[in-house]
Amino acid sequence: MPVQIVYETHSITVDNEAGRATGWLPGALSAAGRELAADLGRRRAADGLAAVFCSDLARSVQTAEIAFDRTGIPVLLDWRLRECDYGSMNGRPAAEVHGHRADYLDQPYPGGESWRQATDRVGRFLVDLPLRWSGQRVLVIGHVATRWGLEIALLGTPLEDLVSRDFGWQPGWEYLAR
Repeated sequence: MPVQIVYETHSITVDNEAGRATGWLPGALSAAGRELAADLGRRRAADGLAAVFCSDLARSVQTAEIAFDRTGIPVLLDWRLRECDYGSMNGRPAAEVHGHRADYLDQPYPGGESWRQATDRVGRFLVDLPLRWSGQRVLVIGHVATRWGLEIALLGTPLEDLVSRDFGWQPGWEYLAR
């Protein structure tokens, strides 16, 4: 049976507000981000979720903790859901890091990884998901690389297409993993 996946981004961080690309740095939610995380909990707590999976980076963990702290829904951390590692560019201005994102589809950022390596990690997470969660509904909290990994693995969207699109935030995306 397929796994129903709801994807949500981590909430707004201090770095987001300052225009920095956090990458593999922990990051911290801003006041607005904490409010959005609470809103996520209100929207999804009664959504039939069997589990919440999130990146182990602090900003995703904080989002999950605020949203689902008292719900009884298990929150499971998985490093494979992390953002792309920008290496020496982690924490640099977002315009600098993302302005030439297409250059790093297959070539790693200096001291980091490529977008393909990052999205492949998410694909490996998806291979394991049905082993325990078949026929259930789960929530995944992550980053740009997380969503792109879902789009590639579950919808067949080429990475080359994703890198040229605006991320276009919305309150959740739905996928089926077979």
